[in-house]
Amino acid sequence: MSRPQPSESGRLPSHSPTCAGCGTENPAGLALQVDATEDGVYCVHRFDHRQEGAPGITHGGLVAAAFDDLFGFLLYRVGELAVTRSLTVEYLRPVLLGTDYEFTARVRDHAGRRLHVDAEAVDQVGDKVATAHATFIVVDLKHFEQGTATTGP
Repeated sequence: MSRPQPSESGRLPSHSPTCAGCGTENPAGLALQVDATEDGVYCVHRFDHRQEGAPGITHGGLVAAAFDDLFGFLLYRVGELAVTRSLTVEYLRPVLLGTDYEFTARVRDHAGRRLHVDAEAVDQVGDKVATAHATFIVVDLKHFEQGTATTGP
């Protein structure tokens, strides 16, 4: 697990092909495409009918998953392996299906093994629809070696 570098366009590689947040080989995933920015990461995402909660509105758990995965891309920028310790999402407006939202995230501070991160999602007119704050804990590679990849149901 090395520190991937952004492409010339700033695009960061997915965490893995089957990642639920950004993997292109996960038919149930969000398939986020995230770019590096000067002070963090950014993506535009449109939720579709597969992510519906209430009619026409994105399920809140999938909005939270998008934020959590976006925070994972910050780790590429920081150069640390880390895992989510806590995640708080504030839903300010309904996140509608079929609408583009701009997600941005940045590191607020990094102290010892703790990373505190912030993010927001805004609609096409610039109104915030949700914000997120999380704490990540830096871990070593052994943490990730506990899991095994799955290839099917």
